[in-house]
Amino acid sequence: MAIYLEDSDVLSHMFRACTTDQISEFIPEKRGFRIHGHSTTIRLERAFWSVLEAMAEEQRLSLPEMIQRIHDHCIVANDKNLASCLRVICLKYLNIYSV
Repeated sequence: MAIYLEDSDVLSHMFRACTTDQISEFIPEKRGFRIHGHSTTIRLERAFWSVLEAMAEEQRLSLPEMIQRIHDHCIVANDKNLASCLRVICLKYLNIYSV
């Protein structure tokens, strides 16, 4: 089913299409993990947590295992900003692998 966009205004369409439930995706949520024995708290919007959970399930990993794997491969290039790495990974995943 195609969605008709008036005046090619994608942002306006997305905001009008948000239901009350979908607005909660914008709310940041903190989650705690242990990475190589060190406790860390990561704060991401719920929409990113949903993508990460789907990715972990697809890879047959627990969410903490996947977070650690992303940490090990991404953190070197991003000066220790794990939340930023996770957001970029989510965007890349959605752009490359989502149907």
